Amino acid sequence: MAAARRLKRVAASQPGFLTLKSSVNPADLVSGRRKRVNKNKKKSWNKHSDINDVEEFLEDVRHQERTTGGLLSEKTDDSLFFLDVGQPKKAEQTAEEPVDGGKRKGKGSRPLRIDLILQHDSLVPPAKDVLAYQQPNAKKLRRIAQKAEQLAAKGVVPRRQRQLLSRRPVDRTVKKAATEANNNPDRGYYDIWGQESKDSADPWYLQQTGKKQVKRPEKLLQKPSVLPAVEVIAPGGSYNPDFFSHQALLQEAHDVEVKKQKQEDRIERQLAVNKEDKATEETVLREQVEGLVEEEDEEEEQEGASNDNEEEVVVGAIALAEKKTERQRKKEKAEKIKEQRRQADRKQTDQQQQLFQLRSIKASIKQQEQKTKTNQIKRKAKQEAEKSQPRRLGKLKFQPQDLEVQLSNELAGSLRQLKPEGSILKDRFKSLQKRNLIEPRDRAKFKRRLKVKYVEKRAFKEIA
Repeated sequence: MAAARRLKRVAASQPGFLTLKSSVNPADLVSGRRKRVNKNKKKSWNKHSDINDVEEFLEDVRHQERTTGGLLSEKTDDSLFFLDVGQPKKAEQTAEEPVDGGKRKGKGSRPLRIDLILQHDSLVPPAKDVLAYQQPNAKKLRRIAQKAEQLAAKGVVPRRQRQLLSRRPVDRTVKKAATEANNNPDRGYYDIWGQESKDSADPWYLQQTGKKQVKRPEKLLQKPSVLPAVEVIAPGGSYNPDFFSHQALLQEAHDVEVKKQKQEDRIERQLAVNKEDKATEETVLREQVEGLVEEEDEEEEQEGASNDNEEEVVVGAIALAEKKTERQRKKEKAEKIKEQRRQADRKQTDQQQQLFQLRSIKASIKQQEQKTKTNQIKRKAKQEAEKSQPRRLGKLKFQPQDLEVQLSNELAGSLRQLKPEGSILKDRFKSLQKRNLIEPRDRAKFKRRLKVKYVEKRAFKEIA
């Protein structure tokens, strides 16, 4: 078949040979003229181009690849030819093969024709599955492996391998302690709130398996305030205080009230109306006749503004008309370069002068360091003082509780006559706010959603 096709190709290449599907008109060959066809488009090129010989050649190549696994021209003679030595002798029937009436069973063991048709008879290897050979991040992993080889050649141990080598070896010889029974009354008492025992496992193992406990921040162990939970009142707050202690407490309460009064007076002064801003008869009359008098002054102002606009237009036109010459631009550029050089020289001179000022610079640096240390000390002292003061935790500012003090005529001589003052609940609530445990809060204001409707009952109407 291949020889016949080759013969066809040779015949088609000869002049005057016509195929069955030739696009050339025989009359054109007789007359010696060839039909001119426009092949500037793909459709025309496909229509008027004869590629049968190319298709036959490619089909022949594909047929050789299917049947022989490659081109015949590239194969050796040993793979194409063999020595014919005649019919092989039939092997005698062995004793192991069962005999059933002298009939052969080879016919029954042959595969069906449908199976033979479905079998793969092409010697062309299947297409390579690219997806089967792809690996995620292959380029990155290859680069990491190359880098590891380079480090190994230099004798550098990777960080992960160093960590594995530095791991503490696990002592496998230690035997586990026998657990005691739960119903044993003599077993030791275990405190669930006590200090937990340290983990004896490998830290690397605990970290990789996620069983390592998170380290507790040290700030959680610090108290938000150094103030005690219960503050003891001054000696003047006793039921039978000393005279001077009681007077000192009264003076403290008096200072608090004076401070509140000054704050209220300052707010009143800020909200008070100035006497100069009050309306008089003259200002009232001026407001009433506003707009009734002819506005001659306004017309004069408008005329003056128009004159100013005209002058601005003239000045703008003159500014647009002026244009710098080439000489002026060169002069400005030379002056700019000269100024830059002067500044560079000045900077270099200053740097040289600093060499002679090393002593003063050293003294200034020492003074600056001393000032920094002083500021650090002040900052630390301020931080220590702020520990005993309430911080701003919310939108409201902490308001200290009023001092609970009794006047001299209200003092009781004994505990029997003592009258209770203040509220324990309010005192504890203010203590929590002062120690920065909760933010300052105000009492929620009750707002009625629906209006109250008063209705007179029928029994009340009968009485009224």
